Parts: sequence; C-alpha cells; structure tokens
Amino acid sequence: MVPSARLVWILALPAVAALATLAMQGLLGPLLGFDALLMAVVLVDALLSRQAWVVARRECPAVLAVDRPTRVRVEVRSRARLRLALEINDDGFNGAQVEGLPAHAELDPHGAVTIAYHVRAGRRGTFELGALFVRYPSVLGLWKRQLRLELAQTVRVYPDFEQVRGFELLARQNRELAFVRAVRRPGGESEFARLRDYTRDDEYRSIDWRATARRQKLVAREYQLETNQHVLFAIDAGRMMTAESQGLSQFDHALNASLMLSHVAARTGDAVGMLCFADRIRAFARPHGGRGATNRLIQAAFNLHPHLVESDYRSALGYLALEQRKRALIVVFTQVFDAAVAQALLEGTRALLRRHLPLVVLFRDLDIDDLLEGPGERPRDLYVKGAAAELWRFRHALVNDLRRAGALVLDVRPRELTSSLINQYLLVKARHLL
Repeated sequence: MVPSARLVWILALPAVAALATLAMQGLLGPLLGFDALLMAVVLVDALLSRQAWVVARRECPAVLAVDRPTRVRVEVRSRARLRLALEINDDGFNGAQVEGLPAHAELDPHGAVTIAYHVRAGRRGTFELGALFVRYPSVLGLWKRQLRLELAQTVRVYPDFEQVRGFELLARQNRELAFVRAVRRPGGESEFARLRDYTRDDEYRSIDWRATARRQKLVAREYQLETNQHVLFAIDAGRMMTAESQGLSQFDHALNASLMLSHVAARTGDAVGMLCFADRIRAFARPHGGRGATNRLIQAAFNLHPHLVESDYRSALGYLALEQRKRALIVVFTQVFDAAVAQALLEGTRALLRRHLPLVVLFRDLDIDDLLEGPGERPRDLYVKGAAAELWRFRHALVNDLRRAGALVLDVRPRELTSSLINQYLLVKARHLL
C-alpha cells in the first residue's frame, strides 16, 4: 500500500489542529478522539483493499532486434465492482528502455483494458522480462494498492535483422538495392541468366538489340555469377572492438554487416559461415547455404559480446585455415592500433593467402578523423593533430602491407560498412577472384 495524496492532506489536518492545543488545552481530548477515528477509517480502507482486484497478461514477441522498438501489449482485467483508475509500469530487463510508460487507463467494473508500449533492447543476448506493476486507488481513495505481477517470459535479442527484411522487400520488387547495381563492371559476367527490361543503371553493352527490335522496347541481358562458393566471417571480439560508434560497438557493426552480406551471398547461391574469436575461439559455424544460412549465423552469435582481452590472431586465423579446406572469401573484421597486434594480423593473413582470399575490414576512428580535419589555432592543437597524423600514418602503412601481401582491404567508417562490404563481395564475384 502506498499513501495517496488525499490521505496526506487528511493527515495534515490533525497536525495543524495540534498547534491549537498549545493555546486551548481543552481541545486535546477531542483531537485524540478524532485521530483515533481517522486511523480506524484508514485501517479499514486498507483492509478492504488488501485483495488483488486485477489480473494481467503480457504479450511480447520471443525474439527482439537490438536497438529496434518492439511493441508489447498488456491486457488488464478487473475483479472489482467499482471503476478503477490504473497506473501501469513495466520493469523491462537489463539494458532495455521501456517507451510509453507509465501509462494511465480507466477500468470498468469486471471489464478489461489493453495497454500498448514499446521495449527497445540495447544489448544482444537472452533476457528475462521483469515484473509488471499495477497501481490503483483503494475503496475510499486513501491508499494506492500496488501489485507486482510476475509475468516471467524469456526473450532473445538478436542483431538488427530489419535491414535483411528491407533487402527482401526490395528484392521482391525486383530492385535489389541500388548500391548492388553500382558494382556491375565490364568483364563481370559469367553465364547468361535471362532477359529483362533495361534500366538506367545498366551498361549500354548489356542491351540485347534483337530482343529490343522484337519488343520495340529496350531489353537488357542479365548474367549470373558463379555460385556454390564459400564466404566466412572472422569477427574480432577482443578489447578493440568494444569501442562504440553511433550507439553500437564495433563488434555489433561488424555482426550486422556480416548478417546482411550473408543474406545477399545466400541468395546468390553461396555458403556462409562465421568465426568469432578473442583470446580464444568464441563460436564457429561452418559454411552452409540455403534460406536458413543467415539464421544459423544469428543463432551462433546473438549472445556473444566483445571482451576486454587481447585477441589472438595467429591462433584464430590458423584455426580457420585448418578447418576451412575449400577456397573461400575470409572477411576479417578488426581494429588495430598497436604494432605487435598489426604484425600478428599480417602473419595470420599471410597464412590464409595460401588457400583463401582474405578481405580485412578495418574500422576508421571517427575521433581521429575529426582531429585531423579540425582547426589548429593553439600550439597544443598542433601537437594533438601531430599525434592523430601519426596514428593515421600507422594505419595507412598497415593497409599497404596487407595489400602488398595479397589481401583485400576495406578501411571504412561504421555507417558505410554494409554497402561497401556488399559492393566488395560482388566485385570479387564479378572478377572471379574465388
């Protein structure tokens, strides 16, 4: 029971009257009687409201996407004979934001009301939904009865798969992502697939003039790329990937981009797999194709998070070279600011080059970019810009070393990762590098 505002005001009256007894001693007896009567009324009101007058049922999807609002519905039913003014709140779970609460509603006698709100999960993993809190006034309105309803439900928070659904929607409309069309280059065809209507994104040499003459409409030839190839994602889950950018860790950016590319690769007929590593192997999913390929990667990595440990590139990439016998595109996501770590990454990449095609994805540090581009009016600013330039020179040297070794390299900002990665994958397919 929680005292209501009405009860606070009522209890303030005897307190004020008690001041009058200082001047008139005869008021003490009546005042004590009034206090006793008031306490009796308050206790009776509490006893009449001791039973729970409402029951509730919560409907929440079992699977949530990280950083996406998920709609939750709560149905509250009344067991009382009087009208109730409800106040509802949800405990949520660790790392989640509950939007749209507390909510207020009027509940008719023996009636029902439905409240809708949203839960936004900030972390991936398995969580338990917390209790639901319902508060309503007592019979006389002197108290507010608060119920803690344990509506236990386990939910899984997966990486952001909304972009995969967006790709499916575009694919059904036969417009499969504008940035995918941008990678069609001369020499990229492999095998004739079909004829279709010409679009402004197509090259002129793709026009089939005989079909165009027959239909009196521009018709383009479409070619299919080689299928049944392997793509593996090696995601660093060490300390450097804990850094956040645009509200997500580098690890989450890498995981989201991997899931999007895995969906694209599976649609083209390739098999996809994943390795997550830090000081040891955290998860490994062998390459599989088909419609469920992306779901397998989600299941393997949804509960993984980066740790504050040093990543062991030699062991991880060596393990991958032994486990993956067929030639594959190995996409390595990492962040490097240390010479010893850079050397380990370079050696591990060279080990992959004996059989596979490595693509190393390095995240650009937006703070360093801002320091390089910002004004330098004070002498101290020049030292800061000099330190930032030294870090940039180190990364530039690492990128050149990786490319000279034979690896492909993407040095991108997190927001540009997904489109750049898919373009690079399609370019590899078009040039038959696998």
